[in-house]
Amino acid sequence: MRRKNWDPVLQPDLVVYNAVLNACVQSRQWKGVFWVFEQLRNNGLKPNGPSYGLAMEVMLQSGKYELVHEFFGKMKRSGEALKALSYKVLVKSFWEEGRVNEAIQAVREMEQRGVVGSASVYYELACCLCYHGMWKEAFLEIEKLKMLRRTRPLAVTFTGMILSSMDGGHIDGCICIYEHSKKHCEPDIGIINAMLKVYGKNDMFYKAKELFEWAKTESSGPQLSQDDFSSARRPDAYTYTSMLESSAFSLQWEYFEYVYKEMALAGYLLDQSRHAYLLVEASKAGKVHLLEHAFDAILEVGQIPHPSFFFEILCQATCQHDHERALALIKLMVHVPFQVSKQEWIDLFNSNNERLSHSSLRGLLDVICRQSLGSDTTIVNLCRALESVCGSCTSSMLIINEPAKLTDASALAADKDGSPYRCNAPANAELPLQHVQVDEAYDEREKGADRELVSDMSHLSHREDMRAGTNTIFELSDDELTFDDQSDYLDDIDQLELGMSSDEDDNFSETKVPSAYEILKTWEDMRKKDATFFNFQLGQM
Repeated sequence: MRRKNWDPVLQPDLVVYNAVLNACVQSRQWKGVFWVFEQLRNNGLKPNGPSYGLAMEVMLQSGKYELVHEFFGKMKRSGEALKALSYKVLVKSFWEEGRVNEAIQAVREMEQRGVVGSASVYYELACCLCYHGMWKEAFLEIEKLKMLRRTRPLAVTFTGMILSSMDGGHIDGCICIYEHSKKHCEPDIGIINAMLKVYGKNDMFYKAKELFEWAKTESSGPQLSQDDFSSARRPDAYTYTSMLESSAFSLQWEYFEYVYKEMALAGYLLDQSRHAYLLVEASKAGKVHLLEHAFDAILEVGQIPHPSFFFEILCQATCQHDHERALALIKLMVHVPFQVSKQEWIDLFNSNNERLSHSSLRGLLDVICRQSLGSDTTIVNLCRALESVCGSCTSSMLIINEPAKLTDASALAADKDGSPYRCNAPANAELPLQHVQVDEAYDEREKGADRELVSDMSHLSHREDMRAGTNTIFELSDDELTFDDQSDYLDDIDQLELGMSSDEDDNFSETKVPSAYEILKTWEDMRKKDATFFNFQLGQM
């Protein structure tokens, strides 16, 4: 009979309801707090100290600061013992509200009540004071913090204070806190990273450079004792990234290249989701080889490069008339998950109109039309955008005596106005020889002249050297290059424009450009030969 009348339904107790409150903290479900307290009341349960503390934490995370104070008052009236963690939440709430004096009074009240404070309470108050420019008062709180049992090194406290002062816009305070921290502990990589961020955001490049070089030098020495709550000063990914940002902000591109190579040799990869713009700006400043190394390194680890990497490399290849590289990039874009619309391509060309001439865009369109690149949306939109920018029927493949024969659905694309143009010409297409020869010879002479102008650029030397044996065709003047000469050199011109023969077309991306590993190995050998890697002296360029 006892088993027959037994009800298997379990009633949640106070521990279960507190677990629900804890789940509301991260999800910021502040309305769930009132539901929990209502359920406690209906089930005859009384909230305890952790219940009120968790309710305050939920309201703090949700930005309901008035409710934080309300639940703190209920906790005091209920007779529950006040804990240091509750005062920590209260101080944080006053900080967010900008009520500095109330935050100080709350800590003094805690001390008067005899509540044993924790290091986190004084840490929150010190950061609050630094945020409002009161770093001298914060130093007094640090003296009290040092007498308590700490779970984290003292250097972590100073790192938080520096960042809080920076967020409040008090740069002088950041420097004062940094100098004061040296009296209490050895600067660790956290403090160094914080100061690099401060220097980088305030155009203090030489200060950042001096600190970066010092950290590199000191990190090679003996490790610091763990008893001093200090850690090694070996630069990490954040250190290199902060120095790259500082160099880019100050337009110090030579030192930017030095830091990037050091970062690559240390085994770190730039976070492209947050800092892709750095390499793009460096490429525009003439450091395109750094962008190409990052592009290849990202591909080698199985990731997809940032879309801005594709666009910048394509612009560089187009303005240098390196159609071989441009075609390889366009073929690669077929396999990426993002698509580029026609308007996005047009906006890209317009934003780079100072670098991309009309002839370079027309040459890119001509080369694309001679290739069978398929009917991918991105490529079709690229062709439409190029035709829109260059003007309809400006391509040499479009200047023909009769309409192109439609042999494949992917070989013809139509713009919105219905005008057809060839974007993927078949290999056996019959074209009037005269038009193709004259226009191609003219384009190739123009491209040859452009190649001579950029042949002295260091980041293109490995490609220009491979073409050195074929540059004589482009050295002919307009008078010397007769129509008969054009006929004789037609095959050579086609091979130059396409970059290689049809047998090599499938392998040119692997044979022309060195891999990221090979580039990294070269940089490592250079650093072994020259200990300074570059002639950079501390405090000098």
